Amino acid sequence: MSNGVSTSTDKIIVDKSRSHRNKPVSKAVRQTRERLQSGHSSTAAFDRDVLRMYMTAFTQGAALMPLFVIIISALGIYFTGDTEIFFWAVATLVAYAANVYLVRRARKQEMTAESARKWRRALLIGQLLIGLSWAFFALQSCATCEPSRFILYKGATLLIALSVTAMSNFMLTPSVLITFSPVVLALAVKAGISRDVLEVSLTALFTTTVIFFSYISDRLFKQNLRILSFQSEKDDLIAELEVAKSMSDEARRRAEEANLAKSRFLASMSHELRTPLNAILGFSEVMSAEVMGPLNNPTYKEYTGDIHRSGQHLLNLINEILDLSRIEAGKYELAEEAISLLDISEDCIGMVQLRASGKNITISQQFEPELPSVWADEKSMRQVVLNLLSNAVKFTPQGGEIHVKVGWTAGGGQYISIKDNGPGIPEEEIPIVLSAFGQGSIAIKSAEQGTGLGLPIVQAILAKHDGQFVLKSKLREGTEVIAILPGKRVLQSLPAVEEAHAVSRKRKSFA
Repeated sequence: MSNGVSTSTDKIIVDKSRSHRNKPVSKAVRQTRERLQSGHSSTAAFDRDVLRMYMTAFTQGAALMPLFVIIISALGIYFTGDTEIFFWAVATLVAYAANVYLVRRARKQEMTAESARKWRRALLIGQLLIGLSWAFFALQSCATCEPSRFILYKGATLLIALSVTAMSNFMLTPSVLITFSPVVLALAVKAGISRDVLEVSLTALFTTTVIFFSYISDRLFKQNLRILSFQSEKDDLIAELEVAKSMSDEARRRAEEANLAKSRFLASMSHELRTPLNAILGFSEVMSAEVMGPLNNPTYKEYTGDIHRSGQHLLNLINEILDLSRIEAGKYELAEEAISLLDISEDCIGMVQLRASGKNITISQQFEPELPSVWADEKSMRQVVLNLLSNAVKFTPQGGEIHVKVGWTAGGGQYISIKDNGPGIPEEEIPIVLSAFGQGSIAIKSAEQGTGLGLPIVQAILAKHDGQFVLKSKLREGTEVIAILPGKRVLQSLPAVEEAHAVSRKRKSFA
């Protein structure tokens, strides 16, 4: 292209090599939402997690119970001299060793939902084996010992074993009941045979304790299950947020690339469009003025006027689009200088006076006298006033009135107000007309349709000047638009500077 913009980079605006990222992102979103919607209220959803927690706790405390069995058996043999306790200790240690072997083997296996159920049954059978060994201990008796002391020894041992088992195995429900049901049965059989009050009391106490610890274990299990559910939901939400962030980043990247494509297109096409349009406007104006000689057919002269008007309209459209694009891209630079809003307003009124006279519209002025200059971009402010006046003339009916005011604001700034008695704008359509390419219903029905860029450009230019734009309108009463520049842009008048110099000279004379 003639403007020297590289076409090789313009052709590759959107990176299509990244499009494959959308598929895994969408799949992750779908899976995460399914997990969140399905919920985690059932125990089966956490079989593997619960089993892993149990195996971890069992492995960490694997040496505690065998050590307790060794100590109890040593004390029993020392005080009673009964060798049966030794055989019980060996059987119990073998049962615990079998459970340790099962747990270690299960931890090495890949845990699936089906295998988790199988290993859970195997571990419960291992607990039943331990329970049978404790039942063998409950059936022990000592002929040479005092009955009350031996029952106390046996009861304390069983209660300690029950409490340790309940605290370490609550993640494997119902291991407490399965482990100590044989013990309860053994105590009941022994109490029924002997009918000893101490045996019956021990059976009742131990049975109550088993039920209590079973209830506590169940409550702890449900609490941990709830914690696991909350943790899983939190992980799913974090995954959802990560996925949403990934999609947002991708969407932002594509938006930035699309905006870059638009900017490059406008930069490339502005010169390409303006050059032939200027030629069309120039030649059509020469033909319409018959500079090179008269046109024999009057229709041709009418056509040249139509060509010139259409080309001028298209050029104005291109200029507005380019202005708005530069403002949005932050490339709109202000050439600030001291200007007079009164002079700019008078010039712009003169530029639209011919169109207003054609519609028999009266333009009245109310200017504050001797307004000081403001620090602003003259071209931009002229564009603001001309856009607002053109809109007023466009939508004011035949024989209407337009009032233009220039004066001070309450905050020490300056304003330009343009009020017409046109059809007005419905309140719900005001945000539409203030948006880019937005047009209200009155503008759509009007014969003089515009681009919908005038007011957005006015807002953007005033924002660049730290100013404000106010639009007030009532249906069938008219519209008032106000362009406001802040007080900090109003320049101080010269008399104030001279007064400051006079004060400084007076101070010097007193010195």
